[in-house]
Amino acid sequence: MQATRIIAIRHGETAWNVDTRIQGHLDIPLNDTGLWQARQLGRALADEPVAAIYASDLRRAHATAQAVADATGAPLATDVRLRERAFGLMEGRTFREIETELPDQARRWRQRDPQFEPEGGESLLTFRERITAATHALARQHPGELIVLVAHGGVMDVLYRAATGQELQAPRTWLLANAAINRLLWTEDGLTLVGWADTQHLEDAARDENHA
Repeated sequence: MQATRIIAIRHGETAWNVDTRIQGHLDIPLNDTGLWQARQLGRALADEPVAAIYASDLRRAHATAQAVADATGAPLATDVRLRERAFGLMEGRTFREIETELPDQARRWRQRDPQFEPEGGESLLTFRERITAATHALARQHPGELIVLVAHGGVMDVLYRAATGQELQAPRTWLLANAAINRLLWTEDGLTLVGWADTQHLEDAARDENHA
């Protein structure tokens, strides 16, 4: 079976990203910067031979994916399995508020306890299973083709770990930048990392605007 190429994208910036507020399954829209990032992303991918785009149904991811669909002409489908990790009681709170108001949950979250479930949320183990299963199912439909997955920071983290063999508890040393281009290769044996955190399309455009 031929490999499937994957471009994995974290949605553009939201106001809650700026505020370090946990979004989880809450449906927060892109801010002005995020909308700009989505447009630049679309321009950067306009000439890629994209066979299909799959996006989380949450607005911040779907709007980012729509910009790519507009630029490439590829069909866009939503997939609820690509949602961010559910954080339950933590959602809507800033990192500082979680530390103050939910100290025990904050400690287990910081330690990346794979079995820890925020009250009303899901564990890292459950989340990883959901994301890897969805990715395999979608990639399997497109042998020899290129697909785009537009989702969330936690999803990007799971994909990076799966492609590099990193454990869930391993400290993160890689970027999860908004609207960055991350490239992976999928086969029945799993994921392989091709390239990560390419933000050249955002940096070049920002420089051009600053000198306009």
